[in-house]
Amino acid sequence: MIKKFVLAVTILVFASFAFWLYQDLTNEDRKFAVQNSAQAHANHLLDFKSHISQIKRPQEYYQFPIPINGIGPNTNLYSGPNQYPFYCMSRDSLLGQPEIDNHQALGIPVYKDDKIIGYSKDCGVKTRIKYYTLVKNNNVFKAVKINDVNTAKQTKTPLFRVEQGTINRFIYTIVMPIKSVEVGDRLAKSKWNKRLVYQFNGGSGIGFRQGRQKASRVMTRQAQQLLDGYAVISSSGNKTSYTYNMLLAEDTARRVKKQFTSLYGNPLYTVGVGGSGGGLAQYLIAQNSTGILDGLIPLYSYPDMITQTVYALDCDLLNNYFTFRAQDKKAWRNWERRRLIEGMNAINGFPQKGGFLQPINQLMSGFVPSFPKGSSECINGYFGLSAFINNPRQGFIREHFTQYVVDQTNWSYWQDMSHVFGVDEHGLGLSTWDNIGVQYGLNALKDKKITIDEFLHLNANIGAWKPQHQMQQEEIVLPLGHKLPIWLTLWGNHNITTPINDIAPRHSGSIEAMQQAYHSGQVFIGQIDIPVIDARHYLENELDMHHMSASFYSRLRIEQARGHSKNHIIWVAHKDYNPTKQAFDMMDTWLTKLQSSSSQDVLDAKPDNLEDSCFDQDGSVFASGQGVFNGKWNNNLEGACQARFPMFSTSRIEAGGHWDGAMFKCPLMPVKTAIESGVYGVIDMSLYIDELQRIFPQGVCDYNGVDMGIPREYISKKNNTMEDTELESSTVLLTQTRN
Repeated sequence: MIKKFVLAVTILVFASFAFWLYQDLTNEDRKFAVQNSAQAHANHLLDFKSHISQIKRPQEYYQFPIPINGIGPNTNLYSGPNQYPFYCMSRDSLLGQPEIDNHQALGIPVYKDDKIIGYSKDCGVKTRIKYYTLVKNNNVFKAVKINDVNTAKQTKTPLFRVEQGTINRFIYTIVMPIKSVEVGDRLAKSKWNKRLVYQFNGGSGIGFRQGRQKASRVMTRQAQQLLDGYAVISSSGNKTSYTYNMLLAEDTARRVKKQFTSLYGNPLYTVGVGGSGGGLAQYLIAQNSTGILDGLIPLYSYPDMITQTVYALDCDLLNNYFTFRAQDKKAWRNWERRRLIEGMNAINGFPQKGGFLQPINQLMSGFVPSFPKGSSECINGYFGLSAFINNPRQGFIREHFTQYVVDQTNWSYWQDMSHVFGVDEHGLGLSTWDNIGVQYGLNALKDKKITIDEFLHLNANIGAWKPQHQMQQEEIVLPLGHKLPIWLTLWGNHNITTPINDIAPRHSGSIEAMQQAYHSGQVFIGQIDIPVIDARHYLENELDMHHMSASFYSRLRIEQARGHSKNHIIWVAHKDYNPTKQAFDMMDTWLTKLQSSSSQDVLDAKPDNLEDSCFDQDGSVFASGQGVFNGKWNNNLEGACQARFPMFSTSRIEAGGHWDGAMFKCPLMPVKTAIESGVYGVIDMSLYIDELQRIFPQGVCDYNGVDMGIPREYISKKNNTMEDTELESSTVLLTQTRN
């Protein structure tokens, strides 16, 4: 222990010095940083009086196709005003500097040699064509640019024409397989198989950036499909590393596809593919609109981003509690006990990235330091995301902007969506996150896996995220670069509410923002009727954030909305087997049959041998068919695939919530009612009613009720009657008919 203490003190001294040095040396503006923020002008935004799927999109005004050396539209069609500041990334995409669009120092500087000759606020790039080939080395494809046109005309390797430019300020890419004799002809397409792939990509973003899109990366992700004759299109605006604004993502995807069809005509079908955020984008675009996607292959997907924040933003609150606030901190060093509360997997002995941060921060808080002997998905998968998504003062992308711009900007997901969700009296984007009445660890209490005292202490002290206007930037030093940041405010602890009279206040989300999230299609409500093959590797033992259970949140929402999920296939594979090509082959069979006759419907066209399945390491099917994934999520006995690849849950499910994960803000019931109605199972909480009422003065969650954030018009009672003051639990989402 003494050695560990000395080591922790040494690290703390080093970190303090590094922090002082960092403060003194890192305020230099980068050469291409955004100098000043432009003023946003009014632009058409859909009027969300009903769900977005019910709203007709406006007519396109831009005359596609964009000509060679032309610049595509720099304002969107129906997603509202341009966001500023906006950092250009054409250089990162190997497309050179953007075009000059002003001389008022708005946006980034544009240079000739070392002299500034103008500025670019909207990051326009002229449309251009290049040629590439694909080569395979050690079973890995590499896209190689052919710099000379004559060389392209003579190549014997697979040849692809690549078009790039900007649409809606984002970089778009179109890849078309061609013959060498077609070099120089923009419209040639003799090797195209009439099938189109729209590639989506993931990551976590809050806007304010154009995004990087290298042609070579687009190609290598879909190398096999390109070699099979597919055309591929994509946009940096459809990579969630840069924005989770799914309205703008849809707007951009519609226009990128319009650019393609204006050149080559309509494809037989368009199939989406992409992982993580690139998977949920497919779900939402297909739910919210028509004319863009005909089939989906979401990989490692969630139903949407915004309901993921409900439990993801619990992670650092729980980590902070276990590390700094717990009455018996030693008891929570058993990581399997943490799993009882967090829901997601946690493993004793698992190496924790950044584990050295714990003793530093414990010392700073006056506790005896200790090194973690395990980790969880909450840490391995979600560490840092709460600050990035939720803290308007953080701005991890601040290095791309001058300090003046940084100080004037609110850096959060809520701000990225503020033109839709609304703003508070401080000008900060309204947040949907809420934990009023949430009884963390309720299931563990009922199962007698934690004590009543542990349950009460946890819920009294976990607290919540402070109101955004009270938040402060994280104290992070980077003496060893961005790959090894030293956090001096571990778990964002300075932005978490502290106990007042032994009770840490909770946070109430904005119902206005929740309703707008539903209306604007940021929430997946299950209204999807096209073919879907939802595929993922099993990564629970890696503590990867792409938990298997997310596929079943989507499944449940589809079943609730449509009464069945027969168009929704789930595949789970051992981490060493990639089922993506197999998914493309099955999807091609499905969509080709569906398109062959107008009388075919989605279920009739579905291949007979396409079923829910799980795959072993060698690619063999371990089990398939109805019920193979049965388990707690659907209240059935465990199926074969569930036994082979067990899933975990979330903090809100372990607090008594539903497996569909769709509730923003729970309706509340008095503590006395909760006790009388059996919320605590066999645990007698009647002796603790006063303590519970102090912790939950507004009441506790009634998960049999209806999400308080659902717009009223989405709800209908089965008997078609509804009192203004009450929403009974026997409700269903109204079936929406897509235009």
